[in-house]
Amino acid sequence: MRNWKRRGSGERLRITSELDSHESDLIASLVTSMTELLDERQSTAPTDSLADLTGIEAGHSTPPSDATLGRLFPDFHRPDQDETTTVDAVTGDLNGALRSLHEPHILNAKQEAAQVVLNSLPTGGGQISLSPQEADQWLSAINDVRLALGAMIGISESTPDQLPEGDPMAAHLDVYHWLTVVQELLVVALIGK
Repeated sequence: MRNWKRRGSGERLRITSELDSHESDLIASLVTSMTELLDERQSTAPTDSLADLTGIEAGHSTPPSDATLGRLFPDFHRPDQDETTTVDAVTGDLNGALRSLHEPHILNAKQEAAQVVLNSLPTGGGQISLSPQEADQWLSAINDVRLALGAMIGISESTPDQLPEGDPMAAHLDVYHWLTVVQELLVVALIGK
């Protein structure tokens, strides 16, 4: 991937780059895999007759058991964030209610961002040109893919920059680092520095 560049200004501003074929295919594969995880989470949401009557979509009240989805949909509040809230209130009622109310909207936003990436990827590589709004969606989707990949391979503060040759996660870590660079360069292009 080449560096992201700003072209034009005002309403004609475009954020552009060029992707090699394998880069375009890799991003498409990663975003598609993440979309499948999101679709599965959405399809297992409980049905709610009150939601049907009011039109207010309800989601899961419990966090995902899968670590990857858990990273994409963390609890809204953790006991270590507020010493005045009891652990039971945070882990049960509060997080469950917040999750049920907000997760459908968060999930839809993640799916929309992923779809923008898939729709704007050049098939077989090539030039990519994004509006600032599309670039924001790209940032969101790439961040979600990084979070999912990081959870899958167990990224932590102690994870080295490179894993030993032959480690089954070495290639995944390289992809994680590459996505970090893609995201960072896109942020720099968006802010115009």
